[in-house]
Amino acid sequence: MPHSIHSLVTDTSITLWWERPALSPSQYQVFLEDTLTQTTDKTHVILSGLNPDCLYGIRIEPLGLKLELKTSAAKRRLNVTKAPYLAVGDGSTMNTHVLQQAIDSCGENDVVYFPAGIYMTGALRLHSNMEIYLDEGAVLQGTDDPEDYLPRIPSRFEGTEMECYSSLLNLGQLDHTSGANCENVLIHGHGTIASGGQSLGLRIIEEEKIRLKGYLESLGDKIKECENDNTIPGRVRPRLINLSNCRNVRISGLTLKNGACWNVHMIYCDNITTDHCTFRSEGVWNGDGWDPDSSVNCTLFASEFYTGDDAVAIKSGKNPEGNVINRPCEHIRVFDCYSAFGHGICIGSEMSGGVNDVKIWDCDLQHSMSGLEIKGTKKRGGYVRNIQVSNCILPRVQIHSVGYNDDGIGASLPPVFENCLFEDLHLTGLFQDCHGDGKEHPCPVITLEGFDVPGHAVKNITFKDITLAPGTQQNIVLSCCEGICFEGIKA
Repeated sequence: MPHSIHSLVTDTSITLWWERPALSPSQYQVFLEDTLTQTTDKTHVILSGLNPDCLYGIRIEPLGLKLELKTSAAKRRLNVTKAPYLAVGDGSTMNTHVLQQAIDSCGENDVVYFPAGIYMTGALRLHSNMEIYLDEGAVLQGTDDPEDYLPRIPSRFEGTEMECYSSLLNLGQLDHTSGANCENVLIHGHGTIASGGQSLGLRIIEEEKIRLKGYLESLGDKIKECENDNTIPGRVRPRLINLSNCRNVRISGLTLKNGACWNVHMIYCDNITTDHCTFRSEGVWNGDGWDPDSSVNCTLFASEFYTGDDAVAIKSGKNPEGNVINRPCEHIRVFDCYSAFGHGICIGSEMSGGVNDVKIWDCDLQHSMSGLEIKGTKKRGGYVRNIQVSNCILPRVQIHSVGYNDDGIGASLPPVFENCLFEDLHLTGLFQDCHGDGKEHPCPVITLEGFDVPGHAVKNITFKDITLAPGTQQNIVLSCCEGICFEGIKA
């Protein structure tokens, strides 16, 4: 049985989610004021069309969960196209200044409202206790001009704190020594938030190569420790939405599209929820979808991914800085998500601050390249532990060392990967090559490769009730492992 039910409330809706029980029923019945309103096989539900500022009794069976929740009061709508803002949604007029005015004037009883239209803008900065709503057909569209994403702000990319270009939406101020400085923000609706994508990223990289010319030349052969020649200059690229030191933020119902690298990046955050979103970044290098980074209590569900890299990447810093800051990523929940292509769900490779307590269930990653991957270089240090993955379809499961993105001073010891449960999975043994021909290719269904240092083997990993697709490669690769259990493996 789940320990609790989680609620997300607006003025006209209540969204509920709960963890998948060990013995999950085939259907859940949701009662509103003792009337059956929905039957679902999902571990979440939205009750919509409710009245503002009203108390509702809700019951979920067969879980026996009962609760009373009150919708929020209706808010004053700040229409960005009306006076005093007069934003123009024609796809060409720049609206940065007036949109920032609307955001700045938004109080806790207001909502910044975008009607249908394409609103061109540069970087925008949000604050605590505010709400943004994008109606159907509304597009908040960032440009591909690097000048529109200045000034640079303190941020973190690939595990290292540095000044990066401002993202399209910026929340909070980075400070690894403290807690939240931006909280209680809702960004939702049925519209789109998009940025300049690969074009913006490449323009920034070329400018950064000029700025860092002497430093890059001084590295000599050490540049080979990076993924490619664009790795170092590419680290200053903005995200689509950057959350630093934030708490209680929800992003819901939107299409999130074409960040210059990662799309939603939360750093040193607590309680960030993303649900019912569509992520699109095909053709964007490092085009991750959703990246919790040294953050806790982050939840993602009911979302689809069409991404140029990882759909989800769970991170906690890179050696040596990540080991020193030592802020783990913990209590992450990902469920009912679909990936059409891209890399799938990844933990690492920047995991030097540690990753603990991740649960993933009811996800379809069949058409991804990596499936479920836990990775780090031998230099990272840190740990990944207490990972549970259940009721998912994947090409493969990988826990292993990688050699790329390996610059920086190494930790004194390799990482520790331990205590993982993989249960009720369907493994196809076919990965989709998203960077090559786009076709499916055979691969080992399970790869566990630890580190050849005493105490740093991959250990205490259980595979239970695993179905292997017939007629495909069913190799299992094990190296430097301890305490590996296979129970109920069938083709």
